[in-house]
Amino acid sequence: MAPLPGYGFAAAAFLVGLLARFLLHSVLPPGFPYITFFPAVILTCFVAGTRAGTLCAVLSGLAAWYWFIPPFDSFGLTADTALALAFYVFIVGVDIAIIHAMRRAGERLKAAQEVSAELARRQTTLFAELQHRVANNLSFVSSLLMLQKAAVAADPASAENAFDDAMHRLEMMSRLHRRLHEPAALDQPLGDYLGGLCDDLLKATGASNVACRVQADDVRMDLRGLTALSLILTELMTNSVKHAFKGRDHGVIEVDLKRLDPHRASLTVADDGPGMPREVVPSLGLQIIEGLVSQLDGELVLPEPGASLTRIVFPA
Repeated sequence: MAPLPGYGFAAAAFLVGLLARFLLHSVLPPGFPYITFFPAVILTCFVAGTRAGTLCAVLSGLAAWYWFIPPFDSFGLTADTALALAFYVFIVGVDIAIIHAMRRAGERLKAAQEVSAELARRQTTLFAELQHRVANNLSFVSSLLMLQKAAVAADPASAENAFDDAMHRLEMMSRLHRRLHEPAALDQPLGDYLGGLCDDLLKATGASNVACRVQADDVRMDLRGLTALSLILTELMTNSVKHAFKGRDHGVIEVDLKRLDPHRASLTVADDGPGMPREVVPSLGLQIIEGLVSQLDGELVLPEPGASLTRIVFPA
């Protein structure tokens, strides 16, 4: 109970106890000055808290001292009066302390129950998200294998390369999801996350001669969006590593994530290779990227011939 209403309850309980004591004064034998005040103090402590209960106890003690402990109608202090007051202070002090401890224990129990309920809710949510994520991953793998199958059907001689590409993509998905499901993945700056992802990819491909430079604005994304964006970056960087640096001692891939406005962001990936050929042959990687961009409700802008900058604009 809030302080002011609690103090009001204490005053009301005291007045009720005082009125009851006056009404019972003629029928009670001597020696019961506090009989109606103890219930008032205990009830106030339970309902309004320790401070309100203490206020009720003080008012009740003063009233009992003045009207119901000899010498009556005065605050005269004798040995008997002091003993009676000491008895009252001891009893109400013990009552208030016990009730305060019970209230604190009840509050701790309630807080623990709320924490347990929240943990159970989170566990249910995480389990549902895990099921959803596993289903999406299996769907992605199924789509990937179907695309590889179509490519092999069109060119049976490419079967070995198709399996190698599928194995590489699945390995990168495994690395990606281990990184995504680290406890701090969604809390760390996105630039740090993308930089770590690029380092993982370069190590997995053995491209020690390629450097990756990452710049990222403060863009926040949920797990679904970050997964799709990570897979897009993986495909674009894999394409650069495979085609842009043949016969070269070193190369650079630039990754830039920018916030365009409060509702949109863009990811650009470019390398210092020879750029896009004049005739672009539709590839499995391009089909995967287009599918992932559609998951983001984004727009894909492919590089011009002779350029290498690919741009994705998406809601964020």
